[in-house]
Amino acid sequence: MKITKFEDLLSWQKSQDLAVDIYRLTEDLKDYSFKDQLRRASVSSSNNIAEGFERYSNKELIRFMFISNGSVAEVKSMLYLAYRLNYLDLETRDILISKCEEISRIIKGFIRSIK
Repeated sequence: MKITKFEDLLSWQKSQDLAVDIYRLTEDLKDYSFKDQLRRASVSSSNNIAEGFERYSNKELIRFMFISNGSVAEVKSMLYLAYRLNYLDLETRDILISKCEEISRIIKGFIRSIK
């Protein structure tokens, strides 16, 4: 199947899902700067996938996929910190970290398939 739009990319779909999870998780969080940074990082992942796809160049797409993967790593790091700050419980942290790791694997596999 030929992918003709970024919405068809599994990495974009899963990144969007992660951002929704993060927004719902942080809805009542009073640490506004932490909440803002975590939300921005989660949104950045799918946005960079979309932007890279629309550049119509494999070199640019790969560059933006790496940026997206960096944003996923930032979310993952912040989830560890959120747990340590008692902003979320262990089970929620582990579920979301697992989603981050899945997205990262998908992005890396996609990059390999393009090269």
